[in-house]
Amino acid sequence: MTLMEYKYSLLSSVTEDHRKRSLQFTVGPMDPLAVLEANRDQLRRWGVLACFRKAKLYSFLFVLTVMFLITASYILTGEKKGLLLTPSPYRIRSIVSPGQFSFNLTSARDYANIKLVVKTIVSKVEFSSRHVPELKDLVHHEPHMFSVIPRKFFPDVKNPCWYEEHSGNISMDPYEKNLYALYSRRFRTECDILRKAFREHLHYRGGRYYRMRCLPYFYIIGQPKCGTTDLYDRLKLHPEVRFTTMKEPHWWTRKRFGVVRLSEGFHDRYPMEDYLDLFDLAAYQIQDHLVGNASRSQNKRNIITDFVHAVQPDAKFIVMLRDPVERLYSDYLYFSIANKSAEDFHERVSESLQLFEGCLAEFSMRSCVYNTTLNNAMPVRLQVGLYIVYILDWLTVFRRDQILVLRLEDHATNRKYTMHKVFDFLSLGPLTEQKEAEITKSPASNTRRPADKNLGPMLPFTREILRDFYSPFNEKLAKVLNNDSFMWENHSKLM
Repeated sequence: MTLMEYKYSLLSSVTEDHRKRSLQFTVGPMDPLAVLEANRDQLRRWGVLACFRKAKLYSFLFVLTVMFLITASYILTGEKKGLLLTPSPYRIRSIVSPGQFSFNLTSARDYANIKLVVKTIVSKVEFSSRHVPELKDLVHHEPHMFSVIPRKFFPDVKNPCWYEEHSGNISMDPYEKNLYALYSRRFRTECDILRKAFREHLHYRGGRYYRMRCLPYFYIIGQPKCGTTDLYDRLKLHPEVRFTTMKEPHWWTRKRFGVVRLSEGFHDRYPMEDYLDLFDLAAYQIQDHLVGNASRSQNKRNIITDFVHAVQPDAKFIVMLRDPVERLYSDYLYFSIANKSAEDFHERVSESLQLFEGCLAEFSMRSCVYNTTLNNAMPVRLQVGLYIVYILDWLTVFRRDQILVLRLEDHATNRKYTMHKVFDFLSLGPLTEQKEAEITKSPASNTRRPADKNLGPMLPFTREILRDFYSPFNEKLAKVLNNDSFMWENHSKLM
């Protein structure tokens, strides 16, 4: 029963009770004093009863309000399990606590204290192994996902593709209920193209209709301000590459949980089918090519789609990383709106370090890195540059030869070298000189805005503090990748 239904039900019962009891005024002794005394007792009883009912109503409203606030907090902090039952391993009891070395954030004056905070953090750095769940546990947790995606795909296509039975009316709009189409203007435009091609790509067999579904062959994974946009823009110029209709669907990280940006409000979980719709255009192209090749008996070309994904065990992944110190400053300049300055950046770094140190007083390093509440509280995103924590998690699932790790600094100085590494990693065919020049010599994408460049570099002591903070993580990364340039000590300058 909803609150509104409860309220009207309560009012109806009170009204009916009042009607019955009001009749009792006319029934009883005819002595006016006796009637008055009886009615006075009756009114007192009604007053107590009314107060009791009001108390019950207010109690109900109070409980309902508390439940709403708890649920809202639960959604906003990203805690998906154990609401009011079991404590989350990533919950901080006092997230605003700066740890044991609290100080005023006034630029260089507290330099020694900030260095002490960093020293405390570094002393607690440890890289624990991640427990990988068994497949049966994953299937039990997400049964619908595994019922939608088959275990076997077409053998002659690089992409994992399969035929899915289309049970709906072929004359109906297949994208009418797609949540991406509902909330994304760009995908609504793409849907106009997809609708026109949908019916002609249905495959009829045995009295049933089937549609081709495809997932990506490789995925670009990485962090903000590490050059992934530039890599994306260059790769999509390759004639053997096909991209999804949306660059960043965020399905695996956000939409499948039902939480999106607060500006858009809260939505239901995006179904797996809605995510697959994003790859329909590439699926149509692959299908057309397969049919064309079958009729001409020619060798099949490698047609590839791209986006971050973590389903297929044989998938390939490309990672672009950047000096985490420079990445953090670039991230600050890009996402901050007003009052940007090197001094403001220093204060934000100092506050974030205190919060991170406070988390480590109670939790493990990995727990703090993935702590949504902490990440939202820090004025700058320190955890984004702790690449090795994320890389180790990927390497517990995928083989080392499935992951290509690049440096933005190398890409900026020699795009031809890095792009050839990518082409070889993906086994893409050769290019003409003209096409290669188009891919490798075009201007860089998503670079720093002129106004931000005018702010100048970060303060020297801010850079030193961040170097100390990221150093143990970079050293571990260089060791795992067997490449000392990932320590970024003398190889961090972007040309």
